[in-house]
Amino acid sequence: MGFREHSARVRRILGIVLAVLLLGGVAVVLVTGGDQDKGTATKTVRGVIGSEKSEFFADPDVVKALHAKGLTVRTETSGSWDMEQLPLEGYDFAFPSSKGPADELRAKAAAAPLRPFYSPLVVVAHSNAARILAGNGLATLGTRGTSGILKMDAYLAAVRADRGWQQLKGADRHAELSGTLFITSTDPVASNSGALYLAAASYVADGGRVADGKEAVGRTAPLLRKLTQVQGAQQTSSDAPFRDFVSGVGNPLVLVYESQVAAQLIAGRPMGDLVVLYPDTTVNSDHTLVPLTEGGKELGRLLAEDPELRRLAVRHGFRPQGASPEFTEATGKHGEYLNQTLTGVRQAPVPTGAVLRDMARRARDQGATA
Repeated sequence: MGFREHSARVRRILGIVLAVLLLGGVAVVLVTGGDQDKGTATKTVRGVIGSEKSEFFADPDVVKALHAKGLTVRTETSGSWDMEQLPLEGYDFAFPSSKGPADELRAKAAAAPLRPFYSPLVVVAHSNAARILAGNGLATLGTRGTSGILKMDAYLAAVRADRGWQQLKGADRHAELSGTLFITSTDPVASNSGALYLAAASYVADGGRVADGKEAVGRTAPLLRKLTQVQGAQQTSSDAPFRDFVSGVGNPLVLVYESQVAAQLIAGRPMGDLVVLYPDTTVNSDHTLVPLTEGGKELGRLLAEDPELRRLAVRHGFRPQGASPEFTEATGKHGEYLNQTLTGVRQAPVPTGAVLRDMARRARDQGATA
C-alpha cells in the first residue's frame, strides 16, 4: 500500500472516530443536559387518565409548567368506568372524567378527590343536519347557525317513535341524511360520556327525576336501550368519534365534550360545517383526580390552583373550576360556537355510581326487561 493510500485510509478512520465521539457528546447533552440546565430536580408521578386529557398532558408547555413545579407526569389512557377494574398498584393517581367513576375509586385514594376542571356535554352536528332538526322542532339555532340548543324532550320523543331522517321535513333534499335518527355516543359501560348521556336522557324521560334505584332505572330502560343499541358497536373513548366527525366520517350527530370543540377553536383549526348543539338538559363532566399517593395529591393541587396550568387547561378547552375568567377571555371571540354562560341549559343531577352502572348495563343488554 502506498503512502497516499495509507494516509487516505488513516484520515477516513480518524473521521469515523471523531464522528462517533461527537455523536456521543451530543447524546450526553441530550440525556443529561436538559435537567441540569433547568436546575430543577423532578419527581415522576404515574397515572391513568381518560383519553380526552391525553393531549393536555402531552402538551410541551404543560410538561414544562409541571417540571417547573418539580413533577414529571407519565400517563396511560383508559375508559373512565374501566379504571376501577385496573390494578393500580404503582400508580400515583387516577383521573377519570367525572365524579361517578371517581367515587368508585375512593377506597383506594390517599386523599380526597380534586376536580380541577370540567366540561359540559354537547352534540356536534353537520350544518344540514342541524338545520333539519331546527326545521322540525327538535332544535333551535342562533343567528349564525353555528350553535344552538337541542330540545331533549322532542329528540327523545323522536327516538321513541323510531323516526328516521327521511321522515323529517326537508331531509329529502340531503342524501347524506338517511337511516334512523340517533346521536353517536360512547359505550356507557366503559366510558364516562356515554354513561352521562344516559343519565341526562333518563332524567328528562322520567319527568325531571334522578334515578335512585332499580325501579327508576326500569322505567326508562326501554328508551335507553334504543339510544344505545341503534348504534351497534360503540367506542370506549370520545376522542375517536370526534376525530371521525371532523374528518367527515360517520354519523351526522355525535356526543362530545365541549372541551374538544373549544380546543379546536382556540388552536385556530378549521371548523368546516360543524354546528354545536347544547342539549337543553345536559350534564357537566367534572374531571376528577383521585390521588393514590402524595405525589398524585400534589399534581391535583397544582392543576386546580396554579395559574399557568389553569391557563393551559383552558387552551385545551376545559373550564377551570370556580370563577373562570381564563375561559371567558380565551373563548371570547368564539361566541358564535360556544355558549360561554350556558344560557338555556339545565344541569341534570347524576345518579350514584351504582345506579349509573346498572343503567348502563341495562341499556346495553338486549335481553334485559324493564
